[in-house]
Amino acid sequence: MELKSVSVEIGGKTMTLETGVMAKQADGAVVVRVGDSSVLVTAVTGGPARFDFLPLTVDYQDRNGAYGTIPGNYFKREGRSNERETLVSRMIDRPIRPQFPKHYRNETQVIGTVLSYDEATDTDTLAMCGASAALHISNAPLQRPIAGVRVASIDGELVSHPSRAQMENAELTLVVAGTVDAVCMVEGGAKEMSEDAMMDAMDFAHAEIKKIIGAIEELRALAGVEKVEIAPANEIDADIVSFMNDNGLASLTEAMAITGKHDRKIALKAARNAVIEKLVAGEDDADVVSTKTNDAKGAWDKMIGKVMRKTVLTSRTRIDGRATDEIRFIDCRVGQSENAHGSALFTRGETQTFVTAALGMEMDSQRIDYAGTQEQFRRWMLTYNFPPFCTGEARMLRGPKRREIGHGVLAHRSIIPVLPSQEDFPYVLRCCSDVLESNGSSSMASVCGATLALLDAGVPLKAPVAGIAMGLIKEGDDFAVLSDILGDEDHLGDMDFKVTGTHEGITAFQMDTKIDSISREIMAKALAQARDGRIHILNEMAKAISTHRDDIAPHAPRITKLKIKQDKIRDIIGPGGRTIRGMQEECGVRITVEDDGTVLVASSDMDATNKALGMLRELTQEAEIGKLYLGVVKRTVDFGAFIEIFPGTEGLVHISHLAKERVDQTTDIVSEGDEVLVRVIDIDRRSGKIRLSRKEALEAASL
Repeated sequence: MELKSVSVEIGGKTMTLETGVMAKQADGAVVVRVGDSSVLVTAVTGGPARFDFLPLTVDYQDRNGAYGTIPGNYFKREGRSNERETLVSRMIDRPIRPQFPKHYRNETQVIGTVLSYDEATDTDTLAMCGASAALHISNAPLQRPIAGVRVASIDGELVSHPSRAQMENAELTLVVAGTVDAVCMVEGGAKEMSEDAMMDAMDFAHAEIKKIIGAIEELRALAGVEKVEIAPANEIDADIVSFMNDNGLASLTEAMAITGKHDRKIALKAARNAVIEKLVAGEDDADVVSTKTNDAKGAWDKMIGKVMRKTVLTSRTRIDGRATDEIRFIDCRVGQSENAHGSALFTRGETQTFVTAALGMEMDSQRIDYAGTQEQFRRWMLTYNFPPFCTGEARMLRGPKRREIGHGVLAHRSIIPVLPSQEDFPYVLRCCSDVLESNGSSSMASVCGATLALLDAGVPLKAPVAGIAMGLIKEGDDFAVLSDILGDEDHLGDMDFKVTGTHEGITAFQMDTKIDSISREIMAKALAQARDGRIHILNEMAKAISTHRDDIAPHAPRITKLKIKQDKIRDIIGPGGRTIRGMQEECGVRITVEDDGTVLVASSDMDATNKALGMLRELTQEAEIGKLYLGVVKRTVDFGAFIEIFPGTEGLVHISHLAKERVDQTTDIVSEGDEVLVRVIDIDRRSGKIRLSRKEALEAASL
């Protein structure tokens, strides 16, 4: 075994890439280290092509042992990928996939496994760099390596590889990936950041990316193997291409002008089939017919792309007739569900989502138990569902796919900067977005719908948030930036990026490209155009609801706060939790007790809330010097009587304070079970013992 290693300094930290010791049977295996964090990434290519697409699979795996913890589940082993692992896997896949030749079809697998985790450096970007390096030194035909880096803006200063602690207070956090020429993937969020600041962060990240790519190239020079030879792409018969162009261009152009998604799809298919029928007319050989038909379909698909792109660049007119910066018709409706705490129906063109908002208590928060994390609870949740009927398909319902998880997290991240603090609004919040129609960025529709639903629920957001999906058509030096893209424009275009934000700035950003480079000029224009579109959408949303409701829904739980001393918490909880459970059952409320002594009582019935508050005050009240209490004699002794002035609290009336006159025996005045009016005359600061006086109480009562 011969270790081969290269190093590069990034953001004041040393990144090391090693190969030659671990996983030597993989086609490529690289360990990436920064500080005490390290990830092993392997790459393996399969046999001959069996698919008509690139079967690339990317899996990132956290390992509890790398964090020095034991899995908290019953089986005590890692299970299916959690949300974090799924998101990191997608983040690695997105910039790598476009770097393969378009006609490469061999099965290719990349696996990243965390070896050691240090909170000073997250392992997701290390895995991304390791994946690129493992593929680059292997026989896989990666055309150019990529690298990824996380950057954050902290007190106005950009830093790379920030720690978890630093990211908590960052105004901007981005994961940026790119080639040596340009940025090709961005994922992150911000606290209403400007477009210029976003551009500066990407430029800063790209400078770091180029350093890492230099190190990856060095590693290939040391340990790289010869790349696998790829058979040339199957060329479509030139005569068929010419025939389809001569006989189908007019009908294709006419069909492309139809604005409705499904009507356009039907018309295109009919036009294609008519030309193919003409092409194979009179041909008897079934194999020849099949070959010609397949070639004709391929030629037709290429024609669609060329027509769409040419039309946009020459006439600045899109498939559905819109201008490049025009937003589709928007319809916003709130209060669409009678029993949801808040709800909204957001429609933009042929994309529609129905969103509900629910308000809950602390016990409703989501437990997050990722490897290496202290037990955390998420108070804000957003679920994104993409059923098959939203695209007119019929298929089995299964669990959420990676795409759905990624889109849901993007929408979730978009709302975080505008949520009220826990102190101001002590509710747990959840939105559920069900996509009812989809033709272009249902994730951005979910952001708009969630904002409307939260406002409808009475959540005091700091500002409304909207999202927009942008596209790009680029041929040579000519380009067109497209606002509010359709599904076909996403498929046939060169870039897809999504921007969410308020009137003041950006709250989340996601970008993927399909071409080698995007200049700063193009990106600046796209961000400016996205801002105009976002503000237009916000103005349309304001027509339905401009600010939060004055009050939450009548059937939503109303939370009332009560502050108690921390040493009284045990009195509320009771042995084994019996006291608090009993109060909840008797009053029909939900009670949450926090470690600092904050007690939250939630119920939609104020009478039930008041009853619970009364019981809580009884349990937690404290005696006050000079105050009169009607207590119950619990026991008598020679020197006086012990009297319970309220549940759980007793005080002593000395025999000298039982009456105005002299008392020889306690039982001459009181007996166990008697109700007695007493006054608190002293409380010992150290022991907490309470001295009571019946004599002074009688004097006060006689006045």
